[in-house]
Amino acid sequence: MKICMIGAGYVGLVSAACFSEFGWNVTCVDKDEGRLGDMRKGVSPIYEPGLDDLMVRNMKAGRLSFSGDLGPAVRDADVVFLAVGTPMRRGDGYADLSYVFAAVDELAPYLEGFTVITTKSTVPVGTSRQIEARLRALRPDAKFAVCSNPEFLREGSAIQDFTHPDRVLVGTDSADGRKVMEKLYKPLSLRGSPVMFVSRESAELAKYAANAFLAMKISFINEIADLCEDVGADVQEVASAIGKDRRIGDKFLHPGPGYGGSCFPKDVSAIIRTAREARSPVSIIEQVERVNHERKIACAHRIERALGGSVRGKRIAVLGVTFKPNTDDMRDAPSLVIVPMLQERGATVTAFDPQGEKHGAPLLPGVQWCASAIEALDGADALVVMTEWNEFRALDLEAAKAAMKGDVVVDLRNIFHPDAARAAGLTYTGIGRR
Repeated sequence: MKICMIGAGYVGLVSAACFSEFGWNVTCVDKDEGRLGDMRKGVSPIYEPGLDDLMVRNMKAGRLSFSGDLGPAVRDADVVFLAVGTPMRRGDGYADLSYVFAAVDELAPYLEGFTVITTKSTVPVGTSRQIEARLRALRPDAKFAVCSNPEFLREGSAIQDFTHPDRVLVGTDSADGRKVMEKLYKPLSLRGSPVMFVSRESAELAKYAANAFLAMKISFINEIADLCEDVGADVQEVASAIGKDRRIGDKFLHPGPGYGGSCFPKDVSAIIRTAREARSPVSIIEQVERVNHERKIACAHRIERALGGSVRGKRIAVLGVTFKPNTDDMRDAPSLVIVPMLQERGATVTAFDPQGEKHGAPLLPGVQWCASAIEALDGADALVVMTEWNEFRALDLEAAKAAMKGDVVVDLRNIFHPDAARAAGLTYTGIGRR
């Protein structure tokens, strides 16, 4: 099969590389010449473990290529994926579909033979039908089907998620479109991965519903963590106990400074907007959005309390600024709220993140960036863990104490054992712990 992937961002590039690993021929189309130049050299513009090697291997095999010319890629394709950005629209929180519709308008003249146009981007319910109507108006002579095929990839483990998915979800009303998508995902179905065919509306809503539910689990355990502190329980013990229930599961039950990233904030906002337009209240999800916003502010106050009520004149070492480990993604990261609040209240902030400085530095002006955790801790009054990179778990706490001026640790990810921190002479504050 021949695939055209429009968009070489996180979703498009990972999907293109993985489809080529299945043996399909994939052309990834992007307008950014700088990105294209890097990708042709086998250098990914995003940080994702294993992605560079996957790209190079399939480029050498002749199955993966990168182009700025949409026409030839669309003309030859059996499947054209739309993997362009759908950011949160300013003012109303709705998904901005301008990039999606611009791509549709641009590809329309090049359709030849039967082609399946598939949304990989996360789009509001009804978008597939809008795309179909737009293409029918532009190319009434063309033979095509429009499908929805949302991705469920976790940054930091996207390749594993793509090649060993819990499920593949395809929304289509076309029998011919279904045949093409069945062939496309046959390598996964042969492995036993379920490929589910549903209506387009169900596929589009399922992506939003899944992310809203996971965001709800995060907000839920954060509120339970606060309750644990007030009643003398330990949130890790509570989370472990309820997570053993197969009806609940143990994923996303880790307290912290709130969710961020490219998906949860915008998808929660978009499903709220969709529900309001449909006059079908989703009050639980609206509360999740509010709780998550307030959580980041509360964590800044938590740091202030740990330092005696004020951070003025204090030097605070922040370990981790990306929204999660194993990514360089700064989108809606809790650090973008917490760090500026500390700075506004008079703190000096030093920071180290294994991958976060490149994108974090422009977003966090005034932060002093360091080459290691110990360097960031030099002369610090407090250590704040904001992202749970594995290398921070192995931090020598005695060496950390020796480098610091003060002794305060605010562990917003519960990666250190309180007893170990105290044994090193540190004053430890975690989340939801006794």
